[in-house]
Amino acid sequence: MNFSFTDKKAQVTDELREYAERKIGKLDRFFKTESEAFITFAAERGRYIAEVTIKNDGIYYRVADTTNDMFASIDSAVAAIERQIRKNKTRLGKRIRAGSLEREKEPVIIADDSDEDEHREFKIVRTKMFPVKPMAPEEAVLQMNLLEHEFFVFKNQNKDDVFSIVYKRKQGDYGLIETT
Repeated sequence: MNFSFTDKKAQVTDELREYAERKIGKLDRFFKTESEAFITFAAERGRYIAEVTIKNDGIYYRVADTTNDMFASIDSAVAAIERQIRKNKTRLGKRIRAGSLEREKEPVIIADDSDEDEHREFKIVRTKMFPVKPMAPEEAVLQMNLLEHEFFVFKNQNKDDVFSIVYKRKQGDYGLIETT
């Protein structure tokens, strides 16, 4: 597992980094391929926040936990991510055909045009790149919920890999937008 650490208003010791690597590294047993872990440490009003994001095969697992002790925040975040991974794998095992998580993906690059006329009215403050992989709408909803996002873009494998978007509706259910 590859680790990336970020500190925000928190002084992080080497001991804490090693502890986080050891605890989060144990989650690597759930994955068949190499995964990446992004850990952010923050302090806010005397509370310590550990945010852990794990990326494996295009699926992201993210948890942020706040306690009075940074070590306890890490422990709690690892336990929550482990629950997410188990829950997701169980759901995918029931709904999705075998082998869908091992598929190779190519990242989609979103170009950032710097034409100043367009940016005067709309200011783009962040650009993300992510792979758009073929999946069933049910798997896209699971991925959206794991990321705690309001929408998720994917290629709909049930409709000849057309670009689709699932989104969370105000009533609590989900919507699907398909391109033609």
